[in-house]
Amino acid sequence: MNREARVAVAALSFLRNDTLRAELAARYPHVTFGDATAPLAGESLIALLRGHDRAIVGLERVDGRLLDQLPELRVISKYGVGLDGIDVEAVARRGIKLGWTGGVNRRSVAELTLAFAIALFHRLPECDVAMRQGRWHKLVGRQLTGKVVGIVGCGFVGQELVRLLAPFDCRVLAHDIRDYSQFYAAHRVTPVGLHELLRSSDVVTLHVPLDASTSGMIGAAQIALMPRGSFLINTARGGLVDETALATALESGHLAGGACDVFQGEPDVNPRLAGLPTFLGTPHIGGSAYEAQLAMGRAAIEGLETARVPGDGWPS
Repeated sequence: MNREARVAVAALSFLRNDTLRAELAARYPHVTFGDATAPLAGESLIALLRGHDRAIVGLERVDGRLLDQLPELRVISKYGVGLDGIDVEAVARRGIKLGWTGGVNRRSVAELTLAFAIALFHRLPECDVAMRQGRWHKLVGRQLTGKVVGIVGCGFVGQELVRLLAPFDCRVLAHDIRDYSQFYAAHRVTPVGLHELLRSSDVVTLHVPLDASTSGMIGAAQIALMPRGSFLINTARGGLVDETALATALESGHLAGGACDVFQGEPDVNPRLAGLPTFLGTPHIGGSAYEAQLAMGRAAIEGLETARVPGDGWPS
């Protein structure tokens, strides 16, 4: 470990955690902690990172234009699991090392997804709205137990969700471009194509990264394939779902409910969705459980030393 390294921290959740700040400062005497209340960008981010050879970033956008202004920056460590804010190719071209650990918040996100599913089946959003309006409206919901759950993306979070679903005796379908056949066999998961999953599931939940292949993957055409009265959950990335199409499906009753922890224009939320009694929304808290924050922060600290230049076999 290079105790002479100069480390800058931009990741907001890291900055707000006294335990992580103390652990980082104990390892690296020369640390600059940002003091922003929102993710930095442009000149503000450059000003924080300038003069440092290592950085911990969260939701900040890191691209070639930024890196060209920071020639001394040689290591970037990611707080969190999403890499859609980092131009990995730009990092690699400049020979900069990138530290990243996948799946460190898997349990937190999976627990929130399960909570969403139970809430939607039992019509908790509608009951909550009615009660706040002074109405004792005892709606008849359904049990999650025994239903068909479609998981789009069965990596870290998807597999953790499968484990959490075990007591509910659900039939679990999964769609993923990767081969998880051993996991599927061990946990009685049936791999299917995306269209079959959409057509066959009582609830569909998304757990894929956001990239060119997944952006807008659930739009009006895909929602139309889902059974009337089914549910859609997104705790992955906001750009995966056409929020206007989701609102339309909820308004028409084609979907009985929807839940999102992530939105296309964060922190702005689609007002049509937010105003619907069959919609449940949270402000990107899936990975914000205290235990998950510690895990992500400690992984980011380790990443300052274990980072590698992105290339073949990265990440391992």
